[in-house]
Amino acid sequence: MADFELFDHTADVGIVARGADLKEAFATAAYAVFNLIADLGTVSEGTSLDVEVEAPDRESLLVSWLNELLYQSDVEETLFKRFEISEMDDCRLKAKVHGERIDPSRHGLKTQVKAATYHGLKIEEKGGKVEVRVILDI
Repeated sequence: MADFELFDHTADVGIVARGADLKEAFATAAYAVFNLIADLGTVSEGTSLDVEVEAPDRESLLVSWLNELLYQSDVEETLFKRFEISEMDDCRLKAKVHGERIDPSRHGLKTQVKAATYHGLKIEEKGGKVEVRVILDI
């Protein structure tokens, strides 16, 4: 099960996601975003998509990653629930994401997430894990 928590931030919502390494923390953050959007227990993995993002540093990479997933979700009308990051360094990542086309009659849609923001953005190592903190514009 993904290790994340949500926190309120004015009119937005924040995510704190953890993983054994940066890849896992980024994947957990993506899972947390889509968990805000829909009940992921109702989403199957019938579709997959390759995603690549680049950014000048790992904090910007986190924002780019989440915003690219939100963009692809919007364009493809798809909910994602599994995130396999195959290659990653501080400035680039490649992943395969899995989910299915949105079906409002089955998916229990919850919150519209517009974008990940740079406000309060943080990546740090804590207790042998990597923790990422990001605030989402809803």
